[in-house]
Amino acid sequence: MSRREFLRTSAAGATVATAALSSLDALAAAEAQGGPQSAEEVAVIEPYWREVRQAFTLDPSLINLNNGNTPPSPQTVHEAFKRHLDDSNRLPMHYLTLQARVEEVRRELATEFGCDPAELALTRNATESLHIAQLGLDLRPGDEVITTDQDYPRMLWLWDQRARREGIVIKRVQFPVPTTAADLLQRFESAITPRTRVMHFCHITNTTGQLFPVRELSRLARARGIVSIVDGAQAVAHLPFQLRDLECDLYGTSLHKWLMAPKGTGFLYVRRDMIERVWPLYAAPDSMRGDVRKFEEIGTHPTAARAAIAEALTFHRAVGGERKAARLRYLTMRWINGLRSRPQVRILSSLEPNETWGLASFAIQGVNAATVVPMLLEKHGIVVSAAVNQGLPGPVLDYSGVRVTPSIYTSIEEIDRFIAAVRTLL
Repeated sequence: MSRREFLRTSAAGATVATAALSSLDALAAAEAQGGPQSAEEVAVIEPYWREVRQAFTLDPSLINLNNGNTPPSPQTVHEAFKRHLDDSNRLPMHYLTLQARVEEVRRELATEFGCDPAELALTRNATESLHIAQLGLDLRPGDEVITTDQDYPRMLWLWDQRARREGIVIKRVQFPVPTTAADLLQRFESAITPRTRVMHFCHITNTTGQLFPVRELSRLARARGIVSIVDGAQAVAHLPFQLRDLECDLYGTSLHKWLMAPKGTGFLYVRRDMIERVWPLYAAPDSMRGDVRKFEEIGTHPTAARAAIAEALTFHRAVGGERKAARLRYLTMRWINGLRSRPQVRILSSLEPNETWGLASFAIQGVNAATVVPMLLEKHGIVVSAAVNQGLPGPVLDYSGVRVTPSIYTSIEEIDRFIAAVRTLL
């Protein structure tokens, strides 16, 4: 894509701020470096990714390898967000006019991630999206929900609360890390009983990046009359896929992670024939029963953040989803290959192609992962996170480790500094 084409497709267009234009210039220069090569070939062209890095305003005193949490937005996105906030503050009627822009965002998100716009509700994050799904289904005492012990804590807390309050039964499937799609499918199938009503699982776990066979699990659920809920917080804009191909009933995600949209943005996908069946989290009129927008009835909210999703999509498309995935895979395999030969190190994530991209974890024998995180920060200025067991009763399969999540702005030099720092700790 040429710079002119990029500007023409940008939702900000000619009104984009001067500071944001530097991001467009950086991407245009990066495109010239990348050329027409395959995604895997571009993944190793360092001049290309150095130019991509210029699209971000970064703190040079730290190496952020915790991008699976809250990464920085590209400068174009941040400037658009601030501009929308300023406009709304100067003249509050702009708050209302931004709604039309939000509708365009809905259409573009649906186009990019493969669903009908009428199936996509805009939310504030994955937690809100999935809580709508979890609380929106009618369940009776004794009804069973199958999830896993490696699902995100907030979602497990909600299921546990419904169990205490309503008498439903929560079954947490345990699995080793890494494992295979066939193993996961077999474990879920074995857990199903005539009382099973819901299967809730991750697309990619936030702990080790374990990839789930979403389509196969969704087909299994539908064949048994079971609702499938998928936590896609770590998957959207991280690896290429289309929602319609997953065949799930509900799918929730955050957009501030791998799409790098403003904080407080996400979406909930609801398969068309499920919309009427799911209650909204906040009350909506009965006339909206079959309208996916009923899930957005939360009162006054920061529309500026949702409007700026347009710039995040433009940036994502300019770099390219396939290129992003290939680059993330390349950076992850670089640090894994730099550590895997050490006898104290155990890699907790799959090394197979098309199973691990920018989220992977490792454990150090005899060392609490939670102690490694502050040591890397204080001694080396490197930000990572700890993925630890949730303190579940019974024979818990251990998945505690240090989670590493680079981004497309991460340099090879930063990855190598991380490898050297861990070796020093070892």
